[in-house]
Amino acid sequence: MPLARGRARGPRRNCEPMLDFDKLDKTIHEKGRLSIMTLLATRPSWPFQDLKAELKMSDGNLVTHLRTLHQGGYVAVTKAMLDRPQTSYSLTEKGRAAFQGYLRVLEQIVKAGKS
Repeated sequence: MPLARGRARGPRRNCEPMLDFDKLDKTIHEKGRLSIMTLLATRPSWPFQDLKAELKMSDGNLVTHLRTLHQGGYVAVTKAMLDRPQTSYSLTEKGRAAFQGYLRVLEQIVKAGKS
């Protein structure tokens, strides 16, 4: 079947890319880490057990994601002795800035998808 005249087919050429998906922070983009970052953005600090309960993650899975975020400088760890040892997590300034940047890229993607 012949192509209709006057309609471009195939990839866009000689144009700027609509979106740069490489701007999505790969450390944050994984579902578990995105969930953690989202929760941490809502409060100054989250105890480990509260994160675990809210996210319905196993200890090992949550620890692995928190370690990755901590090593990236996005999450701070605070250990305290209350009735028992308690570990809490919070966003660092770097983490908050990275999360805001990640959200801006997602907003651009959503906006482009609505056009």
